[in-house]
Amino acid sequence: MDVPELHPGLEPIAFLLGRWEGAGVGGYPTIESFNFGQEIVFGHNGKPFLTYTSRTWLLDDAGDRVRELATETGYWRQLPDRQLEVCLTHPTGVVEIYVGEVVFHKIELHTDVVARTATAKEYTAGHRLYGLVNGNLMWAYDMGAVGQPIQSHISAELKKVADFVPEAG
Repeated sequence: MDVPELHPGLEPIAFLLGRWEGAGVGGYPTIESFNFGQEIVFGHNGKPFLTYTSRTWLLDDAGDRVRELATETGYWRQLPDRQLEVCLTHPTGVVEIYVGEVVFHKIELHTDVVARTATAKEYTAGHRLYGLVNGNLMWAYDMGAVGQPIQSHISAELKKVADFVPEAG
């Protein structure tokens, strides 16, 4: 398969490309604290966006997988002047549009729009911070949901385990 050239507008976020794996911690006032594993894949097909998929699973005290947790998929679009738009979809009936900025290897995003289906849990806002630290992808997610104000929910440290793999068309 021919590797498409990276769209030049994506250079500021090209450091995200590849498959990342690692572990993190989570908690919220309405749930017990937990440990989770995660895989994130950022790809591209030569067009002016990155593709994004994240999968998480609950880990037991020994670090073994217990069960699947959350999945999300979407697109990251780099705009002029270091601005960024991210569209995410969740199988739980939530769609989010984030806006933010990339400065060197740090990305800060906040929700501009949150849409939910009639059966989705109440979710009102999100704030995400991503950064490349010593070659690892560190990220944190604050959430406003189920009657709670926006506050820390999950964070993780991921190591790159594979370089970019081209996405289909």
